[in-house]
Amino acid sequence: MSEFLTESVKTAYDQFYTNDQSNWRMLGAKYKAQNILDVCQSIKPRKVLEVGAGDGSILHFLDQANFAPELYALEIAQSGVDQIRGRNLSSLKEVQVFDGYRIPYEDNSFDLIVLSHVLEHVEHERILIRELKRVARYIVIEVPKDYRYGVDKRINHFLSYGHINMYTPTSLRFLLQSEGLKILGDKLSLTDPEITKFSEFVIQKKGKSFVKNAKINVIYKTKKVLGNIFGKKKREQFANAYTVLTEKSDQSLHIF
Repeated sequence: MSEFLTESVKTAYDQFYTNDQSNWRMLGAKYKAQNILDVCQSIKPRKVLEVGAGDGSILHFLDQANFAPELYALEIAQSGVDQIRGRNLSSLKEVQVFDGYRIPYEDNSFDLIVLSHVLEHVEHERILIRELKRVARYIVIEVPKDYRYGVDKRINHFLSYGHINMYTPTSLRFLLQSEGLKILGDKLSLTDPEITKFSEFVIQKKGKSFVKNAKINVIYKTKKVLGNIFGKKKREQFANAYTVLTEKSDQSLHIF
């Protein structure tokens, strides 16, 4: 195990993908994969590695979209690796367990690395980013936009999801650019009503009604309209996730 990966963190994820929330993960992955496809339109990767691939739900949709001829996956949880292998994805070439930080491939082995909803879980984010940069030319990262005013009052809520880091679009761009990554494209996204309804009516088992259903749709559409009217600042305020495509440069962290 890596000296950077705390044993309690590793243990917490060991059996994470043996639970019964595969439908929930697949639903979220459909939109995460679409965000990846959207920001990567300017590149045509042949070899793609997903780091922190979970149960392979995003890989499933990338495989269906013929995103790249060769897909690879790394995951810290054996339960996730077993799920990925069981999918029998046509473009998947290899999946391995790894220690969360050391990527078992040579320099410049991949065109693109996908890191979707992983960085918020990572104890030492800069160490991982440098390793991603070593292995691939392009990196696409998506994080949830958890940060809101007073978010520290809900620490137990976010820790229950394993979220130990929080980002805004600005803070994520700062982190990536300070590590010598060039921003090529990005996307702000709202949680689709389909996901909200599944969360409330299926996961949380709240009573379903016409009024509740309509309210979810109205809130989503209102945020979309206001974002279009008032511009990027307002879209950032409403966004639930941020996806960014980067390209590595010869620069590294340089201060003073």
